[in-house]
Amino acid sequence: MAVPDSAEVTTLLRAWGQGDEAALEKLVPLVYDQLHVAARRYMANERPGHTLQTTALINETYLRLVNVRQVDWQNRSHFFAICAQLMRRILVDFARSRGYQKRGGDAKQVDFEEALLVSSDPGANLVALDDALRRLAEVDQRKSTVVELRFFGGLSVKETAAVLKVSGDTVMRDWQMAKVWLLRELSGGSEHGA
Repeated sequence: MAVPDSAEVTTLLRAWGQGDEAALEKLVPLVYDQLHVAARRYMANERPGHTLQTTALINETYLRLVNVRQVDWQNRSHFFAICAQLMRRILVDFARSRGYQKRGGDAKQVDFEEALLVSSDPGANLVALDDALRRLAEVDQRKSTVVELRFFGGLSVKETAAVLKVSGDTVMRDWQMAKVWLLRELSGGSEHGA
């Protein structure tokens, strides 16, 4: 899979953000493979037999992107961060519609980074993680965004720093603090703030 030229993607994103629909038609083939990789990564964490498939997740993301108007796209990383956020929301909405218990119910508790990989009910863990991320956002929006970009979006520290316009060291501090905070939340503790 060839990585598209970042400058070309950024130019097309900016044109699309200013209302040029033809730019979107040129953009989609350039980013499709990377979106497919991200969607496959998300779907790998879902239960076997999940009715939402990788291509459907990409299509739903595309439909939601088409409805986004007048976005001031910063660059390629910003685009993929938004796509990651949309994919996460689509899967969480799907899990919620399936009636998963809030906070994972009686799901086995595991380390934060393993939470979506080892459970027999990944949808419940995804809902619990989403709920915890929402609570973290109320306390510290940037830390919540760092988790979303790194964990869900697969962005590197450098890419995350570029999207948030902070240093890589700040991203790493936020990442470490957020993981501790989320792990405590997911395990049922709530003694301290972020």
